[in-house]
Amino acid sequence: MSVPAVRPRVSRFRPGLLPTLLVLVLLPLLLGLGFWQLQRAEDKRVLLAEQAARSQEPALELVELEAAGEQSFRRVRLIGEFDDQYSLLLDNRQRGGRVGIELLQPFLDRPSGRWVLVNRGWLPWPQRAIPPAFDTPQGELQLMATVHRPAGEAFLLGDGAPGEGWPRLVNAVDAPALWRELGRDGLAAELRLAPGPASYVGEWAVVTVGPEKHLGYAVQWFALAATLLGLYLWLGVKQSRERRYGFHTDV
Repeated sequence: MSVPAVRPRVSRFRPGLLPTLLVLVLLPLLLGLGFWQLQRAEDKRVLLAEQAARSQEPALELVELEAAGEQSFRRVRLIGEFDDQYSLLLDNRQRGGRVGIELLQPFLDRPSGRWVLVNRGWLPWPQRAIPPAFDTPQGELQLMATVHRPAGEAFLLGDGAPGEGWPRLVNAVDAPALWRELGRDGLAAELRLAPGPASYVGEWAVVTVGPEKHLGYAVQWFALAATLLGLYLWLGVKQSRERRYGFHTDV
């Protein structure tokens, strides 16, 4: 009588239901965050390259700017005077760890006959109970400024509602809203003043987080994804061996 051959027990990959569900949820999320950071890094590189290229181009008159298409980072020559009756104080600005405001004022460009909102730079505001002190140059001025491109929606503290009266404390710049309120024909973009007699502290960063930071974040997300996948594979092999040798514990 022949003895039937005994088939060896096949070791199967058995990670368990709960770990599998966790990996199915978390792995795409971690990979998605990593690729999102890579895209952010690329967007920042393009933005910095565009700013560097525009800084080498000749400055334009305001009438030329409006016909130039894309206006971001273009340098503009202005001739005219400030209107100090309607100053905006952009709150929660910092320089070197010090808290302050940025001063924005309407400026009438005489050659074009249009208004622009000029950011004159940063001022310290250490004591909130005392209004920040500033002065405004009088008479006709010749200025050089750069068209600012906002990086995105501003993070607002509180409800973001502007204050009342003038100078007006605001949490975000909205030039079109100002021109509508004043009934003036003005440029929609904010212009940032170049260093000179009419400017305060500039030192504006084109981006607050550079491309290298986003690359670092992407590496971290991909490393977490790889760790998760490695743990999942290790658990599957471990569970399989425990089943094979009779030491199985369900997960």
